[in-house]
Amino acid sequence: MRILSVVTLVSPTGEYGGPVRVAVNQARALREQGHEVTIAGAARGFDGPLPTELDGVPAALFPARTVLPGVGFAGLAAPRLRSWIATAAREADVVHVHLARDLVTLPAARAVQAAGVPLVVQTHGMIDPSGNPLARPLDALWTKPVLRKAAAVLFLTPVENEGLRAVAGDSLRLVPLGNGVPASRARKDDDGLEVLYLARLAPRKRPEVFVAAAERVAERFPDVRFRLVGPDEGRGDEVNRLIGSATADIRWEGPIDPASTDERMARASVYVLPAVDEPYPMSVLEAMAAGVPVIVTDTCGLAPAVSESGSGIVVDARLDTLTDAITTLLDDPERRRRMGETARRTAEERFSMSAIARDLLAVYRRAAGGEPAGAAPADVPRPLP
Repeated sequence: MRILSVVTLVSPTGEYGGPVRVAVNQARALREQGHEVTIAGAARGFDGPLPTELDGVPAALFPARTVLPGVGFAGLAAPRLRSWIATAAREADVVHVHLARDLVTLPAARAVQAAGVPLVVQTHGMIDPSGNPLARPLDALWTKPVLRKAAAVLFLTPVENEGLRAVAGDSLRLVPLGNGVPASRARKDDDGLEVLYLARLAPRKRPEVFVAAAERVAERFPDVRFRLVGPDEGRGDEVNRLIGSATADIRWEGPIDPASTDERMARASVYVLPAVDEPYPMSVLEAMAAGVPVIVTDTCGLAPAVSESGSGIVVDARLDTLTDAITTLLDDPERRRRMGETARRTAEERFSMSAIARDLLAVYRRAAGGEPAGAAPADVPRPLP
């Protein structure tokens, strides 16, 4: 099949986070099965010409422009992308848009529909009922028509399913699809104990809670390294302030190239994501694939999988319970080793990219054949974590 995949923003620091990594992983897995895949999107932050491939996948990238200041990624646009897609979509069997409330993917999706090409959208937990005054007119103009006319709307969790129906009604062709993760190619690094936070420094992800927990844990484990890796998305100043007054070995390394995530994860002894209401974090899957035990909160979409498999520890949102969980793993090397091995095995068995590619192809083929690619709302199954 010929598949066009559209994302909001590509950058050398991976500032847009999981949706781009998901798109690249999907594209690589589909290409390994002999399909033609191109990734298109807006881009910024590169020195010189924009890349023409992403991790071996052909890419068509266009300069990102901020047309609505002060609203983050939602204010980005890429005018040249829409005009390009209006033509390029006609060469594809199906177009897969990783959809958000922004001025990149919504216009792109409408252009695909105007061209009469089958459209599959995946929202990554980014479209739900919103009190933002800009959401209502945007939803009326673009979001609702895109969702209602899509051949399939891919969702991660039951919560996302309910949110999408609240936004656009019960007629959506909803299909459950989890995230997968490639098998890790990195070698485990045992150069001392390190507790890692690798994610955007965004409010929902609570990096400041990681720093506070690190300061407490270091009272018992003064030789442990605590590292934050990722771009700033609103909490960088607070993190720097807390690190400046800390006595523990805590550092914020800044962002890294997304292609380096696997290698960086493998250097950690424990991975911690204090985020609340995180739908399906790729960073947790990447840590598991690298054989690193994980600590997540009970509102994380992957909490059931972590708990049931024994790949890590699930805590509530309190600082005390997070501190206790980190201490527990640092204090018990055998448990840490056992959980790491279980995490790697769980990633390989339950979150393989070959299975994701198989499920995607089934959706694409139904969409390209003009068949309903999604279930009726009453029949929508709950995706297994």
